[in-house]
Amino acid sequence: MKGNLMDKFILILTAVEAEKDAVVRGLRGDERFEAHAAGVGPAAAAVTAAAALASNPGHYSLVVSAGIAGGFAGVAPVGSVVIASESIAADLGAETTDGFVPVDELGFGSNRLPVDGDVAARLTERLRDDNIPVAFGPVLTLSTVTGTAMTAAALAERYPGVAAEAMEGFGIAAAADRFGVPFLEIRAVSNAVGPRDRSAWRIGDALAALESACSTLTEVLK
Repeated sequence: MKGNLMDKFILILTAVEAEKDAVVRGLRGDERFEAHAAGVGPAAAAVTAAAALASNPGHYSLVVSAGIAGGFAGVAPVGSVVIASESIAADLGAETTDGFVPVDELGFGSNRLPVDGDVAARLTERLRDDNIPVAFGPVLTLSTVTGTAMTAAALAERYPGVAAEAMEGFGIAAAADRFGVPFLEIRAVSNAVGPRDRSAWRIGDALAALESACSTLTEVLK
């Protein structure tokens, strides 16, 4: 592990207990990591992350948003892992007669937050070396996940190269950014973004991929 990551802890936040359990299995008892279920959606995730960071100043060297997600066609197939290149609040903005306008174009801040580029790059490379299907690209955070092909196409056009969508990343990233702690987002793909066909979802496979990714993370951060 590099720099100040050596002497501090890594906080991993998931949405629900099943995701946390997969993360914990992947960590294999590594005491540098603390995993918690933060709740579903950006608000719950942000509150949980901020509370943990505020109650333990200087305790964490990295905050990770981890869980399953929808993958965009042609970029992140079902069963693969996505390492975020940035976290984007995809529905933070305004609807106009000309279409959606993100909050940064409105002049009210930014709907994009960075990740720890060094850790993200090393983790992506290591997963590829281990022959684990992985994509590196933007991950969207939405309060309402996509349920139509039309919306999926619009998001892919609005955010070129987007790899996955979930519901918590940007909230956790915002808390980490406020406290000056680096951020990382790891997603395992359980379904394709678009029409909701639950019969085609592979949640078990995604949780297994999440477990593998977290196991690899412990090796990358040595």
